[in-house]
Amino acid sequence: MTANPAASCHDSFADEPLRLGGHVFSNRLIVGTGLYDTTDVMVESLACSRAECITVAVRRERLYDRQGKNLLDALDLDRLTLLPNTAGCYTADEAVRTARLGREILRGLNNAGANWVKLEVLGDSKTLLPHPLETLRATERLVADGFQVLCYTNDDPVMARQLKEAGALAVMPAGSPIGSGQGILNANSISICREYLKEGDPHYPMIVDAGVGTASDVAIAFELGADGVLLNTAIAHAAHPPTMATAMYHAAIAGRAAYLAGRIPKRRYANASSPMRDLID
Repeated sequence: MTANPAASCHDSFADEPLRLGGHVFSNRLIVGTGLYDTTDVMVESLACSRAECITVAVRRERLYDRQGKNLLDALDLDRLTLLPNTAGCYTADEAVRTARLGREILRGLNNAGANWVKLEVLGDSKTLLPHPLETLRATERLVADGFQVLCYTNDDPVMARQLKEAGALAVMPAGSPIGSGQGILNANSISICREYLKEGDPHYPMIVDAGVGTASDVAIAFELGADGVLLNTAIAHAAHPPTMATAMYHAAIAGRAAYLAGRIPKRRYANASSPMRDLID
């Protein structure tokens, strides 16, 4: 019996896990826990995303949902690694205090995410874009304090390189403003960020963070060479969050596989897929 070639197609997609410091993840999606209507919807959505790492906004949510339930009580903390973030902070001082609070909470839970933080230091409440100077200051202070810092920033290649040089574990350029759903607005800048960050260390992680609206945005981010994608609003505010979470999971696999496969070059004119010589007259 002839073997079915399609049976081995999935096995032929061999990928390295996502390595972030001492953490290793087979799923390259990092998913947020905010903005869901109920804890039950959040838990189902996280399961559908297959996320192994989830981020929690320590300052904004204080780890409680709208019904006053502790989010941590609903999560499988033996399976999930928590990534505390400093959402809602506007100065380096606020961000450092919030990061330390998150560290103490997770140390009390013996969770593996206690010594890292997703750093957000915002410039204003309208755009929610990062404040470059305060972000850099906070990165330097947190690194000195023993944190592994995953740093949210804008899609500026020069700033991305500075944050790496300041000791950030990973740099996370925004695809577009937080919660906007606009997707990747400047693919060229994201590509240059990646180029700069990989200089001298091809394994240095770049994670696209913010602005994702739907599954195709996730695929595009990975096709551009992102090592991971962090998202929240696109799932939590979808008409049916668990279904969108499933779509995001499959988009991540598709986009990553397409990047590893190597796309064909874009051409100005057509290129026949069938030979034009030796045609039957």
